[in-house]
Amino acid sequence: MSDSGSKRSGVKRRGFVKGAAATAGMFGLPWQAWAQGVPNEFDGSKFQLKAAEPNAKAGGVLKYAITSRPPHFDFHQSGTINSLGSQGCMFDNLVRRDPRDSGKTIIPDLAHSWEIAKDGKTYTFHLREGVQFHDGADFTSEDVKATFDRIRKPPAGVMIPRSTLFTTVEEITAPDKKTVVFKLSEPRPASFMMAAFASGWNGIVRKKTLDDNQGNLRRVVDIPGTGPFKSKRRVENEIWVMEKNDKYWNKGLPYLDGIEFYHALPFSPELGSAILSNRVDYARIVDPVTARKAAATPGMSTTSFYQSVIQGTWMNNKKKPLDDPRVRRAFNLSLDKPVLVDVVKDVAPMMMGGFIYPFSEFATPLDQLTKRVGYQTDQTAAIKEAKALMAAAGYAGGVKTPLDFMVREVASFKLWAQAIQAMLQQAIGVETKLRTVVESVWFDDIKAGNYDLAIGAIVSTLLDPSDYFNAWYKKDGPQNYGFWNNEAFNALLPQIDREVDAKKRLEVIRKAEDIMEQDPPVLPVSWEKINDVWYNYVKGHNPKEYFGIYDVVRFDTFWLDK
Repeated sequence: MSDSGSKRSGVKRRGFVKGAAATAGMFGLPWQAWAQGVPNEFDGSKFQLKAAEPNAKAGGVLKYAITSRPPHFDFHQSGTINSLGSQGCMFDNLVRRDPRDSGKTIIPDLAHSWEIAKDGKTYTFHLREGVQFHDGADFTSEDVKATFDRIRKPPAGVMIPRSTLFTTVEEITAPDKKTVVFKLSEPRPASFMMAAFASGWNGIVRKKTLDDNQGNLRRVVDIPGTGPFKSKRRVENEIWVMEKNDKYWNKGLPYLDGIEFYHALPFSPELGSAILSNRVDYARIVDPVTARKAAATPGMSTTSFYQSVIQGTWMNNKKKPLDDPRVRRAFNLSLDKPVLVDVVKDVAPMMMGGFIYPFSEFATPLDQLTKRVGYQTDQTAAIKEAKALMAAAGYAGGVKTPLDFMVREVASFKLWAQAIQAMLQQAIGVETKLRTVVESVWFDDIKAGNYDLAIGAIVSTLLDPSDYFNAWYKKDGPQNYGFWNNEAFNALLPQIDREVDAKKRLEVIRKAEDIMEQDPPVLPVSWEKINDVWYNYVKGHNPKEYFGIYDVVRFDTFWLDK
């Protein structure tokens, strides 16, 4: 992959979105930093993706173990790897992240070329010729427009977590079959917008498919895509078999004849056993013990990387006593966060943090965070304040009617829920009743408000707070599962979204963080890392420096060296 077109001429620059400056820019640096290393015009009409290895072989079926029990089939509406982990290979994006460098670089996909206006308010994408959906229909700009119109402004009854990424997109036009234009009401850092377009969640679907289903694809098992693989057979909770798309537009890809996705719960013994016994070739979200065994086994490899997920316990702000911010802070102070990380150390790799990704440039440094009440190893001050807050709120004697504590059916969540139950009872006399449910029930009940407390994981698309602050914490945000509404916080969001001076922006983010500490929108339990394990004959992938597991899900460059 070359970068020979990096010469500057006025405002036009050519080249890939790549390199150290570009990598940082894709994670939310302001416009000035992005402009130094990233093109606002790119012609990739001759670019063709291949595996990094020069001797890639065609053929074979990859056996891949991953949790794959989707709550429904509309991956745009989803926020779990249970959906995209297996469905992702059926779809293409407008632009995408490069699987060969752990997704650091943004490269062409269904759009081979693009231009960004000098004022940052117009993005024009030029689309490939000769692309077909799995059902034989031709791919056009109308499909891109329909896809992103639904994402940015979901129809009634449809909730799409990534809609907040495109709030400034006021119009999408398709002037011809191979051109699509996004017009913004005001500029955003181009790093933010290009990363949003490249998200693995934003796969392109047919306009006709959306029209035929009134904009809701939850019950459409086989959604036509343009991707390298198409659905062949699916057995609920067992296997989803994909076969090669022989008419894929990127000639030579995919290398595999097919993929068999085997369902196994994250961090579970069954998942670990499947990979260690070689019943599968690759396993994602394995437990630390299995990862250590794989690292010591000849012919196997493992890696771990940060994940774009918070493990949190939501508090239903519409129900007493959780409608009181004093109670919410008391609950947060009652959780011994270092202990919660330790509780699951042999099940799932985790790290402590607050309301901002702890491994990001926006986070309060850990050495400072651990001095804050509620994050200290010694819980004395935290418990004292928690009891005083409960008394001030009228709950000096605790809460004796058990709160409904809904728990996702995952080993780590069940362990945490038991620990949190004990911490709340011992610290402030709050009683809870655990209710363990499968993924689909968890998401349905939490969106409907059928719970008091609910522990699970939710996903962001980007490291940039403009993404997840709006999605998780803003009033009526698509993943604001606690129905939290803090007017002072909401007033800061436009400043965070618009500010391009890095220092000034961080100051506003700190103000937002202070608000959340005093009035928690969620109880941050921990932040996730992921273990992958595979046999060395699985080639064509590079997960060692991934951020998250949602952007590089195509499998088109995978091949088997056996």
